[in-house]
Amino acid sequence: MNLHRLDLVSLSLFALVVRSGSISKGAELAHLAIGAASKRIADLESSIGTALFERHSRGITLTAAGEALKHHAQRILNDVDLMTADLSDYAAGVVGTVRLWANTSAITQFLPADFAAFTSANPAIRIQLEEQNSEQIALAVVDGHADFGIMADQMPTLGLQTTPYRRDRLVLVVPAGHPLARRKSVTFDDALEFDFVSLTHNTSLAKRLHLATGLSSGRLKLRIQVRSFDAMCLMVAAGLGIAVLPDAAARPHIRSMGLCKIGLSEDWAERQLLICARDLNALPKPARLLVNHLTRSVPDAAPT
Repeated sequence: MNLHRLDLVSLSLFALVVRSGSISKGAELAHLAIGAASKRIADLESSIGTALFERHSRGITLTAAGEALKHHAQRILNDVDLMTADLSDYAAGVVGTVRLWANTSAITQFLPADFAAFTSANPAIRIQLEEQNSEQIALAVVDGHADFGIMADQMPTLGLQTTPYRRDRLVLVVPAGHPLARRKSVTFDDALEFDFVSLTHNTSLAKRLHLATGLSSGRLKLRIQVRSFDAMCLMVAAGLGIAVLPDAAARPHIRSMGLCKIGLSEDWAERQLLICARDLNALPKPARLLVNHLTRSVPDAAPT
């Protein structure tokens, strides 16, 4: 067994393959050609002296040796993250860049005010923010493109550590004069009689609507899918459908566009936004400071 041939790049690739369930997807996340990734896995198996995966038409499964390496690899990679975080504390002052990916709901409703307060207290820390859907956010954190992410609950977390950020409430938005406009609260079944405007299908909001439809007796009639809350409200104002949006995101448009918002009576209309990271305690100091700032007002925000 030539364990001296093990290296962090190969261990990281192995962890990505395990998380994604295929060598090709792991290679993509590691930004390696499939041939190069396959050779690294083969060299890793050669170093250990046994196969790590059973390969079949539908992907891969771990052998007993692979299961053992999975636990060791994760501990080693976590220790490297912890070491990097600890050493960053010795830098002169807290200077650096935080790479944060967040979904539209967090960016629209909460992050501007939170960023303003944070950057005022930490002017030497730069925040690189990218807006993405929750599914892509989790992948970005797993493969190291983001230090941490903010995503919606009820989405796959890929084994990441999470802690609560904020709660929001979904409401139904309709044009003035709509048959539901005078109602203070409706069931989702009531709303399903009408055409809907929604975000694109891969967003957490769209997936939540489809899940809610599956629990109801009706069918979701999607007329238009757009990429922003502003566009959703414009389509509703034009009479092209009704929409489900976060309350705080809809609020600025209600008066300006002549819209009405109506409460949804189901429990699923209340959502939890989550901060996710590979290891919240192993983040570089600038990122840890930002996470601490974002969670400071959240009671009992214990990692899970």
